Amino acid sequence: MRVLLSDGSGLTARQAAAQLADAGHAVEVLSPDPLCLARFTRRVRRVRRVPRYGADPLRWLAAALEVFRADGMDVLLPTQEQVAVLSACADLVRAVGVRTAVPSFGALAQVQDKLSAFVTLTAAGLPQPPGAVLATPGEAAAWDRFPVFIKLPIGTAAAGVRRVSDRRQLAGAVADAEAAGAFADGGVLAQSPVAGPLVMAQAVFADGALVACHTNLRVREGAGGGASHKRSVELPAVREHLRVLGRHLGWHGALSADAIVAGEGPRYIDINPRLVEPANALRAGVDLVTPMLELASGVTPQVQPPSRPGVRTHQLLLAVLGAAQRTGHRWPVIAELLTAAHHAGDYHGSAEELTPVRGDLPAAAPVAMAVAATLARPSAWQWFTGGSVASYSLSPAGWRQLRARQPPA
Repeated sequence: MRVLLSDGSGLTARQAAAQLADAGHAVEVLSPDPLCLARFTRRVRRVRRVPRYGADPLRWLAAALEVFRADGMDVLLPTQEQVAVLSACADLVRAVGVRTAVPSFGALAQVQDKLSAFVTLTAAGLPQPPGAVLATPGEAAAWDRFPVFIKLPIGTAAAGVRRVSDRRQLAGAVADAEAAGAFADGGVLAQSPVAGPLVMAQAVFADGALVACHTNLRVREGAGGGASHKRSVELPAVREHLRVLGRHLGWHGALSADAIVAGEGPRYIDINPRLVEPANALRAGVDLVTPMLELASGVTPQVQPPSRPGVRTHQLLLAVLGAAQRTGHRWPVIAELLTAAHHAGDYHGSAEELTPVRGDLPAAAPVAMAVAATLARPSAWQWFTGGSVASYSLSPAGWRQLRARQPPA
């Protein structure tokens, strides 16, 4: 099958491309960046240039549909935030013969922005940290419980989330939120911190029914808040929470969640209406990508059993960039490489999930470039993380554009 991925810059796309190619599919990707992450692998046959997605998703969609037709692709799979425009324009997508797997826009709009997600999780009965939607600058400025996270409605990869410790920092956060148009979009979300490890859960649904689910623990944080090291864990409560949420929304396609596991159980801090980094799940026995392909093809996937706990994976690229980000020095980058080379520490018993080089030597290029850049200038980590997020993230203006396209409720 000829599969076109909606993104070639992000970690999810790179992992999904490898899995699809290893299963015998021909994979192409869309990206505004000719040197995107998916460029550096033999598993992707072609990178097709498209406009940046964020501020004008409809322009991106026009280019994506043209590539789909011109290349004779069979399926278009959303591997990043392009799921929003594919859902918002589902009528157009179907009319031109594109097969994909996305939720209804009514369901997506309930979790796409952080304010709606907070309301939706509350309605579905899923536990969250204490918090509130602050609709006006005055309400936000009056907040008096610190520390607190102030979250803008739209933001990707920790963008638009600020930890505030006192009134002085709050004033700056409120001013920045007002400048970004957050209060015109409904306000900001204030949430109290919760102590505990971060778990990431991924699921696939078929018309509200859960067909696959996996949960992993962030063992170590890499660059930009991503997980450089993961370990699969068995959390039946999370699986049940996702089952409830998917049924509540009538969800179709991939849905992911981040939660802090506190003493009293998981507390959900973020919802992503898309697939997120499926490689750890696959090694733990849960295939999240094939069900997406089946849904796009009109096939109802088989329900998969829970994944095996204790499976360890890592992403050396994120670990190298994270070492430069945390310290601002070169020696931690070298130390990270030495630890990985000796399979010591968190690398012991762990498999590379992002850029495995066995049979795919070009996959080593991103890590080599990151090492060279951060050794020359540690602050170069920002170039790697900022560039990829900018290629696929949906901006507030883009989200307004998609909402404006919908008929009145």
